[in-house]
Amino acid sequence: MDKYEFPPRQFTLGQELVYIRSIGYFSNDTKLFSALGEALNRDEWEELRNSRLGKKYELWSLLGVRPVRFSLNEFEEITGLNCEYVKNLDQSLVQVTDKMRAFWGQMGVNLERGPSIEGLTAACKRCSTLAREDKMHLGYLAIYAGFIEAQRTLTPTRADLARLVMDLEAFEAYPWGRVVFKFLMDSVKKLDLTKTYVVEGFVEVLQAWIYNALPEYAAGFRDPVPGAIPPMLGFLGGKGQKNAKEKLYIHTRLNYYVVNDYSEMFSLWDHNVADERADNIVKAIYACGWVWDQTHWPVCGTKLWTNYIVKPKC
Repeated sequence: MDKYEFPPRQFTLGQELVYIRSIGYFSNDTKLFSALGEALNRDEWEELRNSRLGKKYELWSLLGVRPVRFSLNEFEEITGLNCEYVKNLDQSLVQVTDKMRAFWGQMGVNLERGPSIEGLTAACKRCSTLAREDKMHLGYLAIYAGFIEAQRTLTPTRADLARLVMDLEAFEAYPWGRVVFKFLMDSVKKLDLTKTYVVEGFVEVLQAWIYNALPEYAAGFRDPVPGAIPPMLGFLGGKGQKNAKEKLYIHTRLNYYVVNDYSEMFSLWDHNVADERADNIVKAIYACGWVWDQTHWPVCGTKLWTNYIVKPKC
């Protein structure tokens, strides 16, 4: 059987971080979407709700000796969002028109910047004179700012992508799933996990991924709605449980990844950085008769954390 070299642990075995607080995030801002609900009539709200929107860009986590992946494939499966490849994903060039200038002016937003969550919340409260089309523009921008980027409420969104909203058909057809996933990965990978942190982006997908990967663990919170499409809509949320960390280790079923043909396991990205050791995990999973054991994952990690439980011998 082939021998593979795999990525090292981030934290040394027994020195993993101990969390005592919930993770902070900005997605699904209640003030923004409450204001939007008041700004739109019932038909406009239903049209928006029924629309099609809804580095090494992947994460690998170890549960015991078994690796679990969160990549674009898993993200697409969970959310049902459009994750097709387009070149220059973050640099969509949209011509600035008089119509765009007028709409940006009505929102009170600088044309060179995208609107922030707080700016959109204020715009919703003064949009009674807007035409129906402009209300839909506002609604889509709320989704963009509140879920796709989901940054701090005063932080402007990226203008190049926000301007796409002026063509509602093109906006709906854009591969926002890929944009959301990339933004979330950039946010997660820049975090310093040894300090208090806030995750930007559509962080709820990470929770749904854990539930999907560990069905027995998820059942301890609440059974998913059967047959939900996309699967993320099957998780209605619920309060956490005591001893949740300990319960991660008593499950017997584990969904490593979304099953695809081997050729589809490696997503295409512009300027992607090759990581042979991460790719080796997929190769091993597809290798006939492969069995994971502790020797595949040396106990010493790449980062130092002093709040550890056991001091290993490296």
